[in-house]
Amino acid sequence: MTRIAIFASGSGSNAENTTNYFNKNSTVEVSLILTNNPNAFVIERAKKLGIQSLVFTKSDFLENGTILQKLKENKINLVVLAGFLLKIPENLIKEFPNKIINIHPALLPKYGGKGMYGNNVHKAVVKNKESESGITIHYVNEHYDEGEIIFQAKCPVLPTDNHSDVASKIHKLEYEHFPKTIDFILKNN
Repeated sequence: MTRIAIFASGSGSNAENTTNYFNKNSTVEVSLILTNNPNAFVIERAKKLGIQSLVFTKSDFLENGTILQKLKENKINLVVLAGFLLKIPENLIKEFPNKIINIHPALLPKYGGKGMYGNNVHKAVVKNKESESGITIHYVNEHYDEGEIIFQAKCPVLPTDNHSDVASKIHKLEYEHFPKTIDFILKNN
């Protein structure tokens, strides 16, 4: 059994979508959902889905090894970042080389880096009058949004689009492509 842990900081819609995708697969399961935000709706989604969840502190994540230990205890094979806002510490990257992936709501290398997430990205895309945006699924390394790109999908940005319009288009791409890309990675690694 391949076991996935999903890290999320907010709503968790991509966590739920990914879990539902793999519910049809007898060899892959989402085993654990982790969040640094005690008010994140992803906690409710995890309960509804019957998946163990863990709320952790920055210290648990960065300093005392609690999160690494939890991942090992749960025999996690792949770590998926789905709207997770903290930088991944070096100990996790070393323990899971090319086994941590992230989805970013833009076509990297544009609009990546610290502070570039969610609506911040979409507002920048609209402000800069980009004609397209999209998603990037990439491996995680020690720098924000600089890991090797695995997959990208594009959507048009119309002159009349506001950041909410762009966000809606990006969510559709995420829901369509993220679980399939995770599945592809698992089958080819």
